[in-house]
Amino acid sequence: MAILKITKKHKKHFNNPFPTSSASASTTIPYVKGSLFINAKTVPTSDQNLFFPIGNDFKLSWFPNNGGHLSISHLSEPTRPIWSSIPGQAFLSAAMADTEVEESRGSFLVKDGDVHLVCNHQIIDGIRVINDNCQFDHNLEDHEKVSADYSPCDDDAEEKAKKPPILLITGRLFNKTKKTKRFQKHGINASIQFEAKRPSVYARYWILFSQKTNHQVGFQVKIEKPSFISGTKKQVPTTTTTTSRIYRGFKKRMNNRKKRLGWCWYLTKPRGFVLVSSVEEEEMGSFEIPKAEEFNRVWLTYASEENERFYGFGEQFSHMDFKGKKVPILVQEQGIGRGDQPITMAANLVSYRAGGDWSTTYAPSPFYMTSKMRSLYLEGYDYTIFDLTRPDRVQIQIHGNSVEGRILHGNSPCELIEHFTETIGRLPEIPEWIISSAIVGMQGGTEAVRRIWDELRDYDVPVSAFWLQDWVGQRETLIGSQLWWNWEVDAQRYCGWKELIKDLGDQNIKVMTYCNPCLAPVDEKTNKKRNLFEEAKELDILVKDNNGNPYMVPNTAFDVGMLDLTHPKTGTWFKKVLREMVDDGVRGWMADFGEGLPVDAVLYSGEDPISAHNRYPELWAKINKEVVEEQEQELVFFMRAGFRDSPKWGMLFWEGDQMVSWQTNDGIKSSVVGLLSSGISGYAFNHSDIGGYCTVNLPIVKYRRTQELLLRWMELNSFTTVFRTHEGNKPSCNSQFYSNQHTFSHFARFTKVYAAWKFYRIQLVKEASQKGLPVCRHLFLHYPNDEHVHHLSYQQFLVGSEFLVVPVLDKGKKKVKAYFPLGESTSWLHVWTGKVFSKQGIEEWIDAPIGYPAVFVKVGSIIGETFLSNLKSLGILL
Repeated sequence: MAILKITKKHKKHFNNPFPTSSASASTTIPYVKGSLFINAKTVPTSDQNLFFPIGNDFKLSWFPNNGGHLSISHLSEPTRPIWSSIPGQAFLSAAMADTEVEESRGSFLVKDGDVHLVCNHQIIDGIRVINDNCQFDHNLEDHEKVSADYSPCDDDAEEKAKKPPILLITGRLFNKTKKTKRFQKHGINASIQFEAKRPSVYARYWILFSQKTNHQVGFQVKIEKPSFISGTKKQVPTTTTTTSRIYRGFKKRMNNRKKRLGWCWYLTKPRGFVLVSSVEEEEMGSFEIPKAEEFNRVWLTYASEENERFYGFGEQFSHMDFKGKKVPILVQEQGIGRGDQPITMAANLVSYRAGGDWSTTYAPSPFYMTSKMRSLYLEGYDYTIFDLTRPDRVQIQIHGNSVEGRILHGNSPCELIEHFTETIGRLPEIPEWIISSAIVGMQGGTEAVRRIWDELRDYDVPVSAFWLQDWVGQRETLIGSQLWWNWEVDAQRYCGWKELIKDLGDQNIKVMTYCNPCLAPVDEKTNKKRNLFEEAKELDILVKDNNGNPYMVPNTAFDVGMLDLTHPKTGTWFKKVLREMVDDGVRGWMADFGEGLPVDAVLYSGEDPISAHNRYPELWAKINKEVVEEQEQELVFFMRAGFRDSPKWGMLFWEGDQMVSWQTNDGIKSSVVGLLSSGISGYAFNHSDIGGYCTVNLPIVKYRRTQELLLRWMELNSFTTVFRTHEGNKPSCNSQFYSNQHTFSHFARFTKVYAAWKFYRIQLVKEASQKGLPVCRHLFLHYPNDEHVHHLSYQQFLVGSEFLVVPVLDKGKKKVKAYFPLGESTSWLHVWTGKVFSKQGIEEWIDAPIGYPAVFVKVGSIIGETFLSNLKSLGILL
């Protein structure tokens, strides 16, 4: 009986500064390897290769040599496989194992516990073409009935003939247990292996391949509950000679079943799935989970190449290429530091796993593309680990008993992104006002906004909107000032709210606010008009705990209730809350959080909370998107949490809470990596807080935003989709754009640089909505055959295809090394000096003093020439 154990460590006050990394979560089952066998009675084993159609545009090839393997290719390139199994080795395995989850304030660590059963060897019993695409029923008594299950439709023979062929592979997974007996002879220790006298296990599986689009093959994997061979009743069909030997002795070895095997039988019998949860680490409870005897781990294993580079996996902050790494796909807080020291160590000491690591992210995606133009993504929301640590293969571990996904074909990275986003969805064209000028992040109330507005006009700063995060009011807690999570305006802090909105609107400046899917009790708030927490509690639309009460989720210094987005009443109620905000004149908002659904929560839908955890940010985006679509005004929201399909439901993303530092894993450098990795994964519009967010002002550990960092971040973000400031979590500790004359002047300068390529930004936004291509692009997207490009992460990037940006990301540096890629004859022109760089595949040192970041445009590009002309007309370029 598999166990799900959840340990909550919200209130631990002193912790290990180096907790277990989520990247090494799979400790009990580090790698699963098994052999592939063929049923000689049903699958040809001659030297002749076999070919099977998948739809009208793909084929699957069966190669019996070297143990046999499968390969899928597109008919336009029949010799280039887009997916291949490994000769003689199982490409499908399954197991039943315990799951352990550690949870602490939005941070989650999923680990494999005890393993009760592994079926790592695979038999192929049949490969057949089914010319019917009706619903596939996996609940078969015998795999020979497969054809019957594909003929429940009423279509006549002529209609069936028109349907593209579907490919079905059937077979069994089994285990082959061996014991080791040690002996001593002539003073020498030795050991021999022999087959254990214990029940063997097998399970039938079905793999369905079908064409989904002209460039996508869908696959479905279903594995039946395990069957235990313990006597003479179970018979296994004859396979090849090797496999026959495995099964030949079953009758003799398994006669006495449970009586003879004792505890061995207990270890291998079918087990249920029990949840062992805890409110705190010491308090435990349990209840049974449905589908008790099914596998809860599935592995897909297939071929890769040693020099193959892997990109994508959603918004990742530390790496671009993931070859050699394990990539967990789980929505969660990114952490404070993520491996940068000493801040990660300090954060972990104060709150368990608060520091995160290189793999923690708000917006992962079970999707990748490679330098060999291979691409795959998984559907569904199960926790998954992509293991890329072996040079010759990929192994995906899925926490579930079935798998669905798609294999993509494309001839370039841009084609693969287009094919991927064609299915998952693309971001819509965002309103022009959000990408026209600066979005000014402010706090402090009405008078503070009006004062800064006056100063911005003095410096001739173009402003699109004021983003007022503290519109709901602030309260003092043990960790400082925090927002009241009750989504209505605080009339005391923002007196004359509607008048402020109208006055700004008269100058074509919008007002943006803040919200999230959590509600705080506000009994102590004196000037509230509504108590949204109590309203939601009365409507019974809050996430529940195991006792049926609202689940109070710890958040820094206070606990909050979380909206149950699976409840049909939730969307209707919360959209009214947002519409009231819009009725006041608000035209945009940050839709924060979405990554913290507890994995032992009880939802209205009754679904598995671990899978729902990954789906929650998509549901959160969907509610916000519906409000935008239902209004006549040009509204926009931006969010940080996401999953695979978030581009379908979102509008704009930001990268969350980077440190106010120069560091790699969680500072300014990580903001570039997050921008580019998310762009490959369908998040076409993304940006970061100018200057970062997370400030630390402890007696020993201090991270404060310096003026130099702020100025360099302005330069960087002037070449992203949105140019938005943030004061940070401790504004008084940080340099701000309004701190002095120098910061104001620099802000004005790069707001105008940003405005100078608005014409191109509008074009790129339109292209993104049509093809899914990001505004900011890793060089891999346009120069995939340049080996040097694959070694780049944060050092430089493209804006569209026409700008090359090499930002200064290190303290005190006034030069950068720019690489000019191979692949086309275009020369690059340095914006500030007019110098032309014509040689390809070389690096050059470029002067980049503050105010003059290394930016290049393509020589002869109309877009580049227009940009330069606009800079001159704005007085930025002489």
